[in-house]
Amino acid sequence: MARYFDVHPDNPQPRSIGQVVGIVRDGGLIAYPTDSCFALGCQLGNKAGIDRIRQIRHLDDDHHFTLVCRDFAQLGQFVQISNALFRSIKAATPGSYTFILPATREVPRRLLHPKRKTVGVRIPRHTVAQALLTELGEPLVSSTLLLPGETEPMTQGWSIKEALDHVVDAVVDSGECGTEPTTVIDFSQGTAEIVRRGAGDPTRFE
Repeated sequence: MARYFDVHPDNPQPRSIGQVVGIVRDGGLIAYPTDSCFALGCQLGNKAGIDRIRQIRHLDDDHHFTLVCRDFAQLGQFVQISNALFRSIKAATPGSYTFILPATREVPRRLLHPKRKTVGVRIPRHTVAQALLTELGEPLVSSTLLLPGETEPMTQGWSIKEALDHVVDAVVDSGECGTEPTTVIDFSQGTAEIVRRGAGDPTRFE
């Protein structure tokens, strides 16, 4: 059964955050809130956790996983950003955007798009997500908590606990969070291609 953590949305309890991060470091898979809806997340080198995300969401090999990062400095360790793109991406972070970019060697091969060697990255504007990332000290490998056959992501912590009790290790609930997935911008070819319109305003990249 998944552990359930009721976390304050503005002042996350350090003990609870530490316990959740301990679960992640022990190879666990968590459901956690972001500014664009709930996500599934595990540690960067956790192959079993990544496989579990694939199984829960029925993802194929072409799915772009997202590295959810604490800040821009951390994001820059995992993707290649040209000088031309730096300003526009930095201006949109933190926020409800996912950017697809060429990966650096810091990214495990299993996370890369098999043909393009790209990965998704984002920096959330959400207090609890930021607390988890700060305590962990590295990105969370993540995917939107959108179950097979559903058109909208799950947004209620208690219903996530009920639905995924035996397939995740922890559910972090801080009340209301975003209800739309991120807007996805593919910069892998050097110019902006809007792959998905979501919570982030896409017009700045059009």
